[in-house]
Amino acid sequence: MSEITQFAGFPAEGIQFLVDLAENNGRDWFQAHKKTYQECLLRPAQSFVQAMGERLKTISRGIQFDTATSGRGSIMRIYRDTRFSKDKTPYYTYLRVMFWEGAGKKMENPGFMLWIDPAGAGMYAGMYSFTKSQLESYRDAVVDETMGSSLIAAIDAVRSAGDYEIGGAHYKRAPRGYDADHERVELLKHNGLWAKSPAIEPALMTTPELVDACFAHCHNAAPLHRWLLGAV
Repeated sequence: MSEITQFAGFPAEGIQFLVDLAENNGRDWFQAHKKTYQECLLRPAQSFVQAMGERLKTISRGIQFDTATSGRGSIMRIYRDTRFSKDKTPYYTYLRVMFWEGAGKKMENPGFMLWIDPAGAGMYAGMYSFTKSQLESYRDAVVDETMGSSLIAAIDAVRSAGDYEIGGAHYKRAPRGYDADHERVELLKHNGLWAKSPAIEPALMTTPELVDACFAHCHNAAPLHRWLLGAV
């Protein structure tokens, strides 16, 4: 791809590509429209990564981002791994852009993610799924009086900033070895921890102001991000 330009929004043709892909999820259709994907989604996604990544460093200097389109950078691959899935459609019908903080694999670190699908867009902050060792560290932090109390404060701060959904609950019972009557038992049932922003207005997706809107959500969710950095 050519030199990365200033982010001007995702073209309407790019959003329409996702709409059409949802109705024509096959290799022949994708190959016939691959240029639209590259020009109207991948190219502006690179510009978004550059603009948003620099802004996020004002929240935390350790934020990492990469404009590569191979799937190893911030832009997640559109190609699905169907080997172990009953759903054999070959492509995701949404765009994901990831910013992370920490060493190792990006998905094993706290971070922020933009999600765009045919219905709209949203920002996520946190971790979708903990590794085994991270889950142990997380649970120990939840029951620790200092760390557990600061987690409650972080969640309260995020919720007070807007209509944010806190997610990651997975288990029905408290894990073995932990008090089922603990005051933070509901948080012990998580296998991940994240905050989801209110829906971003579709009209913003095609404008440069999308960066401002996404950054505001990341700023609001930053207390949860910082807590995860210290806990896992």
